[in-house]
Amino acid sequence: MTSRKLGLALAIALALSAGSTLAQPSPAKKVLIDKIVALQQQGLADGLAANIIQGPLSQLTQAGRGALQQMPAEKREATAKAMDADLKKFVEENVPYLKDKISKAVPNTASALLDERFSEDELKQVLVWAESPVSQKFGLASVELQKAVAQKVMAEAGPTLDGRFKSLQASLAKQLGIAPQPAAAPKPAASAAPKK
Repeated sequence: MTSRKLGLALAIALALSAGSTLAQPSPAKKVLIDKIVALQQQGLADGLAANIIQGPLSQLTQAGRGALQQMPAEKREATAKAMDADLKKFVEENVPYLKDKISKAVPNTASALLDERFSEDELKQVLVWAESPVSQKFGLASVELQKAVAQKVMAEAGPTLDGRFKSLQASLAKQLGIAPQPAAAPKPAASAAPKK
C-alpha cells in the first residue's frame, strides 16, 4: 500500500471512529440513562410479558370454553381442569422466558431512545422524579385508578356488553352451523370490588 493510500485509509478510519464517538452519549448522560433504565426495567419486563401472554391466551381461553360447551356434560369438568393446567403451565414457562428476553432488550433499546429524545438536563429531571416518593406513590395510585375505572365501566357497560357478546356469539354459531351456547361477558373480579 502506498503512503498516499495508507494516509487515506487512516483518514477514513479516523473519520468513522470520530463519527461513532459522536453517536455515543457523554459519560454523565450515560450514567443518567443507565439509572433511569434500571428503575424502569423490572416493571416494564413484568407488565410487557403479561400483556404479550394475555392477549393470545384470552382469545384461546374463550375459544376453548366455547368448544368445552360442545362436549358431553360428563367430560366437561375433567377437560376444563386439564385445560386450566395446560394454561397455567404455559404461563409459568413463558412469562419468565419473555421477562428474560425483555430484560435483555430493554437496556440497549431504552438507552438509545432516551439518548435520542432527552437532553442531559431533562434526564436529570426525569431521574429526580422517578426516584421521588411522590412518583412511587403516583405509580401505585395509577394501578388502583385503572382498577377503579375498569370496575366502574364494567358496572355500567357490563350488561350492554353482555347482550352484544351474546348476539355476536349467536351470529358466529349460526355461521358455523352450531347451536349457540350461553356465555357471559367479562365481569370485574369480586376481590377487586371497591371498598366503602
